[in-house]
Amino acid sequence: MPSQTPKNTVLMANAIRALAMDAVQQANSGHPGAPMGMAEIAVALWSRHLRHNPADPHWADRDRFVLSNGHGSMLLYALLHLSGYALPMDELRHFRQLHSKTPGHPEVDVTPGVETTTGPLGQGVSNAVGMALAEKLLAAEFNRPGHTLVDHRTYAFLGDGCLMEGISHEACALAGAWKLNKLVALYDDNGISIDGPVKPWYVDDVRKRFEGYTWNVIGPIDGHDVDAVDAALADAKQSATKPTLVICKTTIGKGSPNRAGTAKAHGEALGADEIKLTREALHWPYEPFVIPPEAYAAWDAKARGAGEQACWAEGLAAYRAAFPDLAAAFERRMSGALPADFAQVAVDAAIAAHAKAETVASRKASQMALEAFTKALPELLGGSADLTGSNLTNTTSTPALRFDADGAPNGGRHINYGVREFGMAAVMNGITLHGGFIPYGGTFLTFSDYSRNAIRMAALMKRRVIHVFTHDSIGLGEDGPTHQSVEHAASLRLIPNLDVWRPADTAETVVAWTMAIGNATRPSALLLSRQNLPYLPKAALDEISKGAYVLAEPAEVGLTKKAQAVIVGTGSEVQLALHAQAELAKAGIAVRVVSMPSTTVFDRQSTAYKSSVLPAGVPRIAVEAGVTDGWWKYGCAAVVGIDSYGESAPAGALFKHFHLTLDNLVATVRAVLRR
Repeated sequence: MPSQTPKNTVLMANAIRALAMDAVQQANSGHPGAPMGMAEIAVALWSRHLRHNPADPHWADRDRFVLSNGHGSMLLYALLHLSGYALPMDELRHFRQLHSKTPGHPEVDVTPGVETTTGPLGQGVSNAVGMALAEKLLAAEFNRPGHTLVDHRTYAFLGDGCLMEGISHEACALAGAWKLNKLVALYDDNGISIDGPVKPWYVDDVRKRFEGYTWNVIGPIDGHDVDAVDAALADAKQSATKPTLVICKTTIGKGSPNRAGTAKAHGEALGADEIKLTREALHWPYEPFVIPPEAYAAWDAKARGAGEQACWAEGLAAYRAAFPDLAAAFERRMSGALPADFAQVAVDAAIAAHAKAETVASRKASQMALEAFTKALPELLGGSADLTGSNLTNTTSTPALRFDADGAPNGGRHINYGVREFGMAAVMNGITLHGGFIPYGGTFLTFSDYSRNAIRMAALMKRRVIHVFTHDSIGLGEDGPTHQSVEHAASLRLIPNLDVWRPADTAETVVAWTMAIGNATRPSALLLSRQNLPYLPKAALDEISKGAYVLAEPAEVGLTKKAQAVIVGTGSEVQLALHAQAELAKAGIAVRVVSMPSTTVFDRQSTAYKSSVLPAGVPRIAVEAGVTDGWWKYGCAAVVGIDSYGESAPAGALFKHFHLTLDNLVATVRAVLRR
């Protein structure tokens, strides 16, 4: 790294402070305190340690940087602008404005150089854990003696709020267990949050806490001493088996004569008068949004970054010559593309499921599908939040992931996340953000509430993460209402850009997995039963992928007339719809049965297709073992569902108690037709 004078480091840090206070003031909105307080930490990391190339933010072997305390976004925007990314000053002038590249919190794919969307505290550092895990696993899989293809670090800035959120405990404990020595977190210990000094409500001994996770802990150090932070980062790189936390004591709003060290610096503009005083205190004579040439020169990382990437590219060329198949696999996986034969693998799996027509729980059908897919796709990285034997997320191709005393992974591809649903979801987000893997993880559907915000973040970021949610209804039986999902399917369907699947049999489950794996811009949730489900006879498999299809016409039960009603079902209730169709046919009532494994996918189909499945003028009755609210949008005349919590009893008794029965569905159809 280039040598720096004390004068240069002061200039560099104050450039960050000036941009942060000017942009927040212009927007009259934002958080200037953290950027101003962490400026020297940023100087040490970004100018002396971080390997990155502003001209190519997607360089595969770059270091990853995560601003977990994402409210301090102007720190990151200032760094990106100053170091040479395609983020011009006009974007900083439009901080927090419509369609700017400088939104209120960092957003991946909006701002070049932003690795993940942060803001919900604790999730950024959890994403960083996932990124560091992905790096370690890819390095073990692809590096060869004399050819190091994957070798980079993951750095995260975080604050008190990130550490107060429980998810940081979940993810950081995992980082210690996984011996992620290339993960370095820098803690901005300024003692201030929005409500004021944190001492009355935050008394954690952070050092002991992280030592308890088996992290390497450095500090507290003076976070305003660039050389001290530099030395700490150098020490962190020597850690052979432990992630590192650097505790940096700082003053929030550093440089502001009247706001520094107070909650006033946290979440509001300093004000014109205070900014004037701050400029004087910092000896910063420049107008708003004016950076002197010498500051740009000190920060410019373009030449260094280009050189580092060029050196790596030479290594890649040598690697490609020595291991052409491995190089092609690495480049394919980092691009997110699937193997050329994946489509055929998926077709074969669906045809096999159709031919065998097995009666199994859809959680078992999911495992059967995964057997084919994990064998064909080495990038599928599975796991479960302490429920592997119930979620059935493990396969013969995915042994349990373990690490030896030196931190080396054993080649396993199934992660035991422990009882950490939220942490699992956020770590999976980090894995997919890093690239090279398609992560999936399992828990019970009712515990999707624990992981919901990380699911939402995957949907917001348009990232491929697959959630396996088993025990999807009162059908799980005796565990009772605490574990019986009632509102969860409907709730997940409300999350924009999340595909929710509730398959009814083995073929639908294969198609659900195929769609989830193939969709690179959406996360997916697969809602699966504990109880066995019969295979549903069907003429073809092609239209399952459209989210809903006509499963059975009146002709299937001996009636030649047009349907008088349509019964729409999902998952375990589709079989009930078929039984009702047959029963009603005895009275000459013609019914079409529609299986709708994914309302979210069906809703994206053309108007013509939707009308062909749900024809106008024919009354619709929906049946699902869950809340009824979401079904009325399909113009249903009636919905058979559950608008209360469950009970503890065997599944059969529960379906009868909640009137999810053949008799009630038949009676409901009859009542609709009488109206």
